[in-house]
Amino acid sequence: MPLHRLTTITIGVPDVDAAAAYYTEFGLTPLGDNAFATSDGGEQFRLTHSTQRRLVEIGVGVDDPDDLDRVQRQLDALSLDTERSDDSLTATEPIAGFKAVVSIAPRIEQKIVDPTPYNGPGRVDRPDSRAPGIERQGQVVPHKLGHVVIGSTDQAATQKFFTDGLGFKISDTVPSMAAFMRCSTDHHNVLVQQAPLNFLHHTSWQVDDIDEIGRGAMAMLEGNPERHVWGLGRHHIGSNFFWYLKDPAGNFSEYYSDIDCIVDDALWKPGVWEGARSLFNWGPPPPPSFLMPEDLAALMTGSHSSE
Repeated sequence: MPLHRLTTITIGVPDVDAAAAYYTEFGLTPLGDNAFATSDGGEQFRLTHSTQRRLVEIGVGVDDPDDLDRVQRQLDALSLDTERSDDSLTATEPIAGFKAVVSIAPRIEQKIVDPTPYNGPGRVDRPDSRAPGIERQGQVVPHKLGHVVIGSTDQAATQKFFTDGLGFKISDTVPSMAAFMRCSTDHHNVLVQQAPLNFLHHTSWQVDDIDEIGRGAMAMLEGNPERHVWGLGRHHIGSNFFWYLKDPAGNFSEYYSDIDCIVDDALWKPGVWEGARSLFNWGPPPPPSFLMPEDLAALMTGSHSSE
């Protein structure tokens, strides 16, 4: 597909220093000027000051100027203004007001990591040795930014911006509630859900396997149990293992592994899902604060601030 990755997202928070400390502990690498990198994606995250937490900018990578021309024609057809340079195109999403920057960017090349050996019934893939997950030490470091989930007061319009405007493809839907959309071979890179206000729900970061999810989350919760939101579990849509935590501004951040990948569009049939099955296959039920973050009422009145 002409699009191939998420590049960098920028989120606004009231207390940049507190958020920077959180995401450094989460495993992102500080680059200076409140920018952060993943191990495989390079710079993929930025923080900026805002009176309320919000998504400021989302970046999408393409291969060449022809791809930029195509996206510009699509945005022009929606009567949306754009700013164009030799290697990028910027447009403002009309509902939530965040910027989308489509830029010529290198594709993420991830090194092939040997599969984690798991013993199974009648199958000994890990003879005479302990599980590697229990022997690992050191900080968990995300490989890449996987996806971003956005709450929109007009889910259909924001979805149209991503699909008809930018060229995202729909992988699965929950009618009148959410659309799972991709700009890469990952099952989804953006999810837009219907919400009472426009806000950033969560960012999601790829790690090796379920052991890294557990190690990362437990390290984040040591001494800070209030960071826990939801997990450990496996989603049904997308199939990925997950554990959600909360940053100081109230944004959720997810460690994930083992997401569905759509390599051949012709072999994938988008599904339509209803009810709890759309959220998770197994694990603890989602808490009310995951479905409706506790600070939304304050965000709606403009009274939320951690300063």
